[in-house]
Amino acid sequence: MINVVLFGPPGAGKGTQAEFLKEKYQLVHISTGDVFRFNIKNATELGVLAKSYIDKGQLVPDEVTIDMLNAEVDKNSDAKGFIFDGFPRTEAQANALGKLLVSKQTDVTAMVALEVEDEVLVKRLLERGKTSGRADDADESVIRNRIKVYYAETAILKGYYEKQSKYYGIDGVGSIPEITERISAVLDTF
Repeated sequence: MINVVLFGPPGAGKGTQAEFLKEKYQLVHISTGDVFRFNIKNATELGVLAKSYIDKGQLVPDEVTIDMLNAEVDKNSDAKGFIFDGFPRTEAQANALGKLLVSKQTDVTAMVALEVEDEVLVKRLLERGKTSGRADDADESVIRNRIKVYYAETAILKGYYEKQSKYYGIDGVGSIPEITERISAVLDTF
């Protein structure tokens, strides 16, 4: 089983690469944002609980997020592996994900981080903002703050996965096939 934690700053191309990787390796892509939206929209027990925190302007506790991820993993028990996109973001979450996967007789195979210079990210996101309709892609100061928050959060996880020899920084600049090939060169070793 290949279980990939896919990381990269906003605009690095995680969503694009996840699409190619899930096809190539027959993995299930789990985006925590999508999982939250699905559970909230469908008023599942976990969705109602998550919404109660969000409505108060609070972060959803890790336990609730892990329970949602557990349900997604269980829904795909025959999967050849998973791409985790947007989770974990903290060391506590990384520990929780590790425990979840160990309980399923597997583990995180690799953290793949797409590395892209800030100015390239800003340009990409402003360009995406012209067509995405996302307000957070249209304002340069918001974009720069999102990038800053990413680095503050991810620096911890880089060290966490480096200690386990599971961190792989990938150059996220180039054509989509070139970047996919760089990631594949890592994943093909497992």
